[in-house]
Amino acid sequence: MSMTAFAIALIAAAPLAEPSAAQLQPPVAANELAAQPLSAGRVDQALMVLEKASAADPNDPALLINLGIAYAQAGNEAKARTAFEAALASREVIELDTADGTTTDSRRLARKAIKMLDRGEFRPANMRSEQLTYRE
Repeated sequence: MSMTAFAIALIAAAPLAEPSAAQLQPPVAANELAAQPLSAGRVDQALMVLEKASAADPNDPALLINLGIAYAQAGNEAKARTAFEAALASREVIELDTADGTTTDSRRLARKAIKMLDRGEFRPANMRSEQLTYRE
């Protein structure tokens, strides 16, 4: 799965219920887990939204995963790893829908994100060592 497909939209699958007045309002970026800014490459905007949302709900695994993606895209792999590990350690395990249409649990997705981070898959293509050319 490409990093873009992984990052575009991670949303918690919630049970359907009668919408409240607040739910009828246009969604704010935190409710979307900053999926739009992440997919558009607006990492600074995504970080601002996700850090604020995470401060309000520091144990939400979906927020932590997208926060980790944003940190990784910004080049801060240490903070990305911390966010992914926090999502993995969260007591709450939720089903998440990804942009590619698959559904998986938050722990599985956090483990996958850590592996992707270890392989450098969140780095821009021009920074990946396997894409560099070398002289013999």
